[in-house]
This record gives sequence, structure tokens and C-alpha cells, in this order.
Amino acid sequence: LASKNYAQLNELYAKYQAQGLAILAFPCNQFNNQEPGSNQEVKDKIMKRWKPEFDLFAKIDVNGSGESPLYTYLKAKQGTWLGRDIGWNFVKFVIDRNGIPVSRYTSTTGPLSMEKFLIEKLAETPNQNQEL
Repeated sequence: LASKNYAQLNELYAKYQAQGLAILAFPCNQFNNQEPGSNQEVKDKIMKRWKPEFDLFAKIDVNGSGESPLYTYLKAKQGTWLGRDIGWNFVKFVIDRNGIPVSRYTSTTGPLSMEKFLIEKLAETPNQNQEL
């Protein structure tokens, strides 16, 4: 799962960064203890093994009482029929140019399958009066 996601996210980033695509990655250790270690150890492992070209942040919790406020917001705006909680690593959210979460993809959805939707969103002009 990780190899496919990192490779495809790198591919999308290389193709669309100039058009404004930003990819923000947040490692999480809440799923089967897959990201143990300090923030630096996790970052070093990811950078060595998968070489992401996009922004990689410190580990966070995405569910529960200690979840990041960012994920509280994302999940409130883009829940699923299964509920709002994140089920596994590599759940992906698309945020439009107005800062609004407009789509959520499962862990098993390959990033390249999102490409058409990303192109549409990158072509949109920001609405200066949009409320978050």
C-alpha cells in the first residue's frame, strides 16, 4: 500500500505541482503500529525508502480524543457512509482552491485514479467570498 501510494503521489506531484497541486502527508501510528519511532526516525525511514517529493509532516493522530484538529475538520466535512473515522493509512482528501474539502478517497484508492478529478479542481478559479 505504501509503495503504490508514495510512487503515485510523487507522479501526480511532478505533473501538477506547477498548476498548484500541493500534497501534504501526515504519518500516523494508529493503524497496526506501522509508524513507530520518533518523528525524525519516521521521516528518515520514509525519505530513504519512498523519497516523497511533496510535504511530509510530523506524525499525528487522525482518530480519537488526541486527533489533530485538521482531521477533525476534514472528517466533519467529508465523512463516509461507514462513518467519519479514518480506517487506515493513506486515506486521501482533496481540498479545493478555496480550502474546502471536496472529496475523500479510501486507503485502497490509488492516487492516479484521482487524476481526472484533480485536473478539474486545479482548473477552477478560487472564490474570494467562499466561507470555510
